[in-house]
Amino acid sequence: MRRALATKLLLLAVLAPASADGATTHVVRGAGFGHGVGMSQYGAYGMALKGFGFDRILAHYYRGTKLSPAPSRPIRVLLQASDPFVRFRGAMRAPGGRKLSRGTTYIARRASGGRIALSSRSKRVGTFPAPLRVDSGGAPLRLLGRAINGVTSGTYRGALELHPGAAGGVTAVNSLPLDSYVQGVVAGEMPSSWDIAALRAQSVTARTYAIATRKPSTIFDHYPDTRSQVYRGVRGETARSNGAVRDTAGKILTSGGQPAVTYYFSTSGGRTENVEFSALGTEPRAWLKSVEDPYDDISPRHRWRFRFTTAQLSARLASPGRFRKVRVLKRGVSPRIVRARVYGSRGSRVLTGAQIRARLGLHDSWAYFTTVTTSQVKRRRASLSRVTPSRFPEIDGAFQPAPRSRRVLVERRRRGRWERVGAIRTSKRGRYRSSVSVPGVYRVRSAGVAGPAVRISG
Repeated sequence: MRRALATKLLLLAVLAPASADGATTHVVRGAGFGHGVGMSQYGAYGMALKGFGFDRILAHYYRGTKLSPAPSRPIRVLLQASDPFVRFRGAMRAPGGRKLSRGTTYIARRASGGRIALSSRSKRVGTFPAPLRVDSGGAPLRLLGRAINGVTSGTYRGALELHPGAAGGVTAVNSLPLDSYVQGVVAGEMPSSWDIAALRAQSVTARTYAIATRKPSTIFDHYPDTRSQVYRGVRGETARSNGAVRDTAGKILTSGGQPAVTYYFSTSGGRTENVEFSALGTEPRAWLKSVEDPYDDISPRHRWRFRFTTAQLSARLASPGRFRKVRVLKRGVSPRIVRARVYGSRGSRVLTGAQIRARLGLHDSWAYFTTVTTSQVKRRRASLSRVTPSRFPEIDGAFQPAPRSRRVLVERRRRGRWERVGAIRTSKRGRYRSSVSVPGVYRVRSAGVAGPAVRISG
């Protein structure tokens, strides 16, 4: 029969034993995935499953905006940057009425004077002023080789614009109508199997973001990846996502008569964030305010946790000396970390929430840090001035910050599973001490945060 666990909490100010070598675990609990500003895609999906239409979804996340007609402007997407040459197929026309053959592969290279030389394997076509624009007369063009979006020899609607690149190379830009661009984005940013209302909301946000963040003074408006929006051309299209684009054709969100910058991200954790408290910008925006997101809990990253060693946090956060703790200085509304101080054995430094997220590989900056230490208490002889030591093995340590309940569970590993063997209270600072009935491997746990496993001898 297993003996009953004897537990007790001793005042550490009275009894301060030397501890055997123990272990420390740092647990980071958090919520959400992404920057937290604008539309939560999982939240939009959850709203769609509850029967909300795309207009209601958009109005929830972008407060005070309204649906308006989109301006008729082409979108220019960077596909290849300063490659030694660019190869393409499917073109029908070049500048000056020069006819091209759809089935021929053409090669563009940089020529003197910033011009572009075009040739096929069999002959030289000519040298043209930059940018050299080629199109297919309506059918998609194929850009051979690997593009920045990771697509190899993909097809793209619209035209290709070829510019002189750095170091004698050529840069390829896809210029195409707005909704053709959005068709190549939606399924790359949201699973096309999701409810159609969510896909329609994604179509409007992608279209609006494309217009609001255009760069007319440069040779391209957008990257084809997460620096702008994930754009994969025709290969990225599906029938359902294209249907959502058609259902919302020409619609964007405006605020004060201007296209609103419609940031979006994966998972809110239950609440989005004000843009001024994020890494996206320092100025408040009326339509980018924190809102509750009650249907986001369907996301697999609605809640998450990571475990780190002291050495890992010292290295990744570049703490001055050995890492000790993180103290949050400011949180946003959600409450994502805006700014925090990292303490080490030789000082401290301040990092932003975005920096902490990136350095630790967290899913979001909505994060809480807990440090749990556990050690075996060394046996020593009793004296007249001290409490008589327990006849059982003892553990002590700290749970910082202290649990709100001031209560931690003691667990022992038995047959590959953790079994609860007792519960103890902590001091206000999270310190605890407990005797255990038998030698073995133990840990403490509170509110789902488990400390390190420590072997306790008799």
